[in-house]
Amino acid sequence: MSLLTRTLSIAAAAVLAASLTAAPAQAGTLDIAPPGANDWTCKPSAEHPYPVILVPGTFESMAKNWSTLSPYLKSKGYCVFALNYGETNGVYATAPVAESAKELAPFVDAVMAATGAKKVDLVGHSQGGMMPRYYMGFLGGAKNVHHLVGIAPSNHGTKGVIVPPPGFLPPPDFSLVNCASCADQQAGSAFMQQLNSIGDTVAGPSYTVLSTVYDEVVIPYNSQFLSGPARTVTNITIQDKCPADVFEHDQTPNDPVVHQFVAHALGQAAGPADPAFQPACL
Repeated sequence: MSLLTRTLSIAAAAVLAASLTAAPAQAGTLDIAPPGANDWTCKPSAEHPYPVILVPGTFESMAKNWSTLSPYLKSKGYCVFALNYGETNGVYATAPVAESAKELAPFVDAVMAATGAKKVDLVGHSQGGMMPRYYMGFLGGAKNVHHLVGIAPSNHGTKGVIVPPPGFLPPPDFSLVNCASCADQQAGSAFMQQLNSIGDTVAGPSYTVLSTVYDEVVIPYNSQFLSGPARTVTNITIQDKCPADVFEHDQTPNDPVVHQFVAHALGQAAGPADPAFQPACL
């Protein structure tokens, strides 16, 4: 951590974080943090010593992507933070993934400075579950991360087509958006080859991956899984635990079963989620 970051006051950290999330919102609306997130006075408890940073997926804002998981984690006693990143022409998470990872880095620094935490937990959806791996593997971020939980992450790219999710409200000049992150997330892309050239994991953090067999965006769904020893990596297919769960890609962050998995994973003092954990199925 740089000298500047170490000397940031809580107020300065909040100002920095605000500047990182001040990109224009889709359709010209004023974007805000999801309920329960970005209380810059929050101090982690002994029970939950790592603040949680929520990282949205392609085309998504933090407010939309984390409208249910953020308050859920807050109610469990976590300090919760969220950011927007990768904005191009008013659309979030469309910039090159490597550039977006460079936006995540100072946000992590700001959260650590404000909370006094030595590490953070990252929870990401889709691109947001994969992009932190670049931050950890290529930008020196591994030392700052305790656990990465990926919800339907595009860890090895997709053989499908990445399109805006249902309910997406494009800006008037959406035709001008060049979704570089969409190209980066295609299976076999130059970015994917670089990302995975050092292996699926790096030393230090734990990894939990939550996937649904009904994923229609990141396909095949099991391409989301990470290779690594059981002490470091747990890959979970939701339907192996709850066969009647039919949540697809876009709505997985709102799945109550996923919420339980995330809370369980974050509750591990060391290591990833216990593969034997059984959530309450709906």
